[in-house]
Amino acid sequence: MPGDKSVSHRVALLGLLADGPCRASGWLASEDTLASLAAVRILGAKVQQDGDIVVVVPPVARPTADLAIDCGNSGTTCRLLCGILAGWLPVGVSVTLSGDPSLSTRPMSRVIDPLSRMGAKIAFLGEAGRLPLRITGAVLQGVHHDLAVPSAQVKSALLLAGLQASGTTTISGGGISRDHTELLLQTMGVSCAPADGVVETAITGGQSLRPFEIQVPGDPSTAAFFQVAAALVPGSDLRTPGLSLNPTRIGALDVLRRAGVGVEISNRQGPPGGEPLGDVRITQAPLQPFVITGPEVPALVDEIPILAVLATAAPGKSRITGAAELRVKESDRLTMTATNLVQLGATVDELPDGLRLSGPTPLRGGSNDVPLMLSTAGDHRMAMAMAVAALVSEGAITLDDFACVAVSFPHFFATFATILGDGISDRPF
Repeated sequence: MPGDKSVSHRVALLGLLADGPCRASGWLASEDTLASLAAVRILGAKVQQDGDIVVVVPPVARPTADLAIDCGNSGTTCRLLCGILAGWLPVGVSVTLSGDPSLSTRPMSRVIDPLSRMGAKIAFLGEAGRLPLRITGAVLQGVHHDLAVPSAQVKSALLLAGLQASGTTTISGGGISRDHTELLLQTMGVSCAPADGVVETAITGGQSLRPFEIQVPGDPSTAAFFQVAAALVPGSDLRTPGLSLNPTRIGALDVLRRAGVGVEISNRQGPPGGEPLGDVRITQAPLQPFVITGPEVPALVDEIPILAVLATAAPGKSRITGAAELRVKESDRLTMTATNLVQLGATVDELPDGLRLSGPTPLRGGSNDVPLMLSTAGDHRMAMAMAVAALVSEGAITLDDFACVAVSFPHFFATFATILGDGISDRPF
């Protein structure tokens, strides 16, 4: 599998703040992560990229003139930059952040409001709460944040702002979210461990960040699409080596187990206090229905569309709740998943915060002359999920956008073809 997208973003962005050159192997080059790499270049870092090896050399001085950064489709790039730039920029120097039409509809106030409480100077230049926005360097003060939504992007932005604030920044609430920022900060010599039994995370400003050299683990969110395909196709046996085993990322494996799929983990490795990784083997077996509830969602939020595809093949009623966050991703993933699966013949009810699915329901496309067109809304996760649905559907299916997978895995369809072998010639993609 390609390198983990979340870790690859942080390699680029935290490399900007280090005391020396930072190196990562296994780095993912996708449209989203390349947006982060381009951003640190604009901010003065030197970047060396050779295949999946990336070296980020931090700038010797901070910007003295106003700059503009296009974040493309990457919410991670934009939100983490808000936290970094709020206190890293010299007082009075500004950076304007913009994005593509999709990113420009996504909510930014969830990051900007708590940063403003720390003294950040951030102004929306158009619609309130949406890109574009302008960040002007300011003096920050550490405060306590109680998050209402479990968002790793928000938490990361606040931690990165806290690094450059006076005093201590503490964060609690919001449930469990991805901890890649905390793990990389610890690798760089910065502690952000819980301050007590209540506070989830704490960081003290003014610390220096030592350089790192890390191996980026394989991306479990991308792997889930191939793993569900293996769970759906009789006789399948799929191994994904070097995959991230970060507990905040492998909720989909727990769901696969509950659904009756064979899941075997071996060759566990990784540095103490760093990103754990290992080999994951998936074997097809008779399926059973499953339930996903709110507390589980952060560890599998990107995998919900493909797990919904799995549910259509499980005999009985499956249910997903607590996933309202999917409505403000690259698309409204709850609506898009339900709409596409119903078009294929599945029995799906859309809930305010999830989906209710009944199975097994055979999925059917159109004729070879008139294939069924499924909508992706330009969302990479939707394109991947519907490609797997097409794999186990009768009839011909096509997608309205194949290129959008480049956001997270440009080689998705080529990898799919390699796994399927000659069978790819019979598939609409």
